[in-house]
Amino acid sequence: MELHAITDGKKSIKELKEIITSIADVVDYIHIREKNKSPTEIVALVKELINAGVEKERLVINDRLDIALLTGIRNVHLPGNGLPAVKVKTAYPYMRVGVSVHSVEEAKISEEAGADYCLFGHVFETDSKKGMAGRGTDALGEIVEQVKIPVIAIGGITPDNAVKVLEKKVQGIAVMSYIFSANQPKEAATFLKNIDCKGG
Repeated sequence: MELHAITDGKKSIKELKEIITSIADVVDYIHIREKNKSPTEIVALVKELINAGVEKERLVINDRLDIALLTGIRNVHLPGNGLPAVKVKTAYPYMRVGVSVHSVEEAKISEEAGADYCLFGHVFETDSKKGMAGRGTDALGEIVEQVKIPVIAIGGITPDNAVKVLEKKVQGIAVMSYIFSANQPKEAATFLKNIDCKGG
């Protein structure tokens, strides 16, 4: 099971560096999703992380292809309304491109566009989408069956419900608050990463 940790947009550069360096050897990918920070700040963060020993291969830049190119990061994640995946893959075939999707139709479109994986959510109710019901594990399972590219599940996933998600044969799970709001982020990430062995 791949474990993707996605930054929550609420931390300072210093806090992000501390958390990310602590979990870098536990999680498979760390998505830098910082919509409230300037490009200069994000570039500085990426450089600090690389200098601190975080592998470039684990870093994913969310929505900012320009920053990924400038910092030599080969993973970029596109929001549903972001840059067209087909254009990114055509211009930069070496880039690993993920796309956020919310339906089977969107997942199929992403696959046809050449996306390397899709991120489906939100599966369960989550604080980042307050008042919106989760799309559920049945919808998740349908997407896994309908597309050949890997599917990563996101949205309200915790150790209590992770097994239900893994039963749908997803490639992995992505979490934000469970790791980035935890008192002990590394322990939280480790616990979640080990769920696969117990029940997945």
